[in-house]
Formats: sequence, C-alpha cells, structure tokens
Amino acid sequence: MVPEQMTNAAIRPVRILGLDPGLRRTGWGVISVAGARLTHVAHGVIAPKDTLPFAERLLVLFEAIAEVIALHAPDEAAVEETFMNNNAASALKLGHARAMALVCPARAGLPVAEYAATVVKKAVVGTGGADKAIAHAHARGARNLGRVA
Repeated sequence: MVPEQMTNAAIRPVRILGLDPGLRRTGWGVISVAGARLTHVAHGVIAPKDTLPFAERLLVLFEAIAEVIALHAPDEAAVEETFMNNNAASALKLGHARAMALVCPARAGLPVAEYAATVVKKAVVGTGGADKAIAHAHARGARNLGRVA
C-alpha cells in the first residue's frame, strides 16, 4: 500500500495499560491508540482491604493487575512515577506498590514505560501543575467515564 492510500484503518491499534500505583488504591485504565485516535477500553481501581497483612495486599495488587492484563490484552504498559514524599515509611510502602505495577506487566512480556505525574496531567489538562481532582474531571469529561478514583 502506498503512503497516500494508508488510512487509520490500516494502522493496527495499540492497547496501552496505564497504572497509577498506590497501596490503598491503584488506578488503572486501558486505551486503544490508532494513529491520533484514542479510544477508552476500560478503567477501574484495585483496592486491597486495609486489614490484610502487607504482603497479602501486595499480592492482591499483583493478581488484580495480572487479571486486567489477561482480560484486556494490552500491548504495553505505562506506570506513573513516584513523587517525593516526606514520610519515609509511606514512600517505601508506595515503592512496593509501584514494584507490583512494574513487575506484573513486565512478567507478562509487556514493555513498561514510566511517566511523571506532571507529564500525565499536562497531556490530560494542559498543565503539569493541575490538581489531581481537576485531571480526573477532565478525563471524565473527555471520555464520559463517570467517577474515576
């Protein structure tokens, strides 16, 4: 096919799994990208019970991410980078949750990219300094998703 005849139909869509890791709540979303066209596939929140032992909460995260991968068959994954935290214990726990978000897709054979929260917010809202609630409102409005945790 010559370049002039190529259309978006000729471009194979790529599914991307986005992960916003947290020990209490890990947000996820899957989009399909075909050229400049983005399509919402699915989204959700993984929320292990606070009463579970730490290792079991991590296992819940890992198994739930694996289930999302099996169900939605993404081609690659994107994980939000950790921001600086003044509480060392909280930062360490968040690091463990991020490890689940990085290792699970990698174990499934997916390429994994990491992005700063400011980059994600800039793409969604237009400014990297936007409040998380504003970014959620823009995402809901742009994709008609309902509540995004």
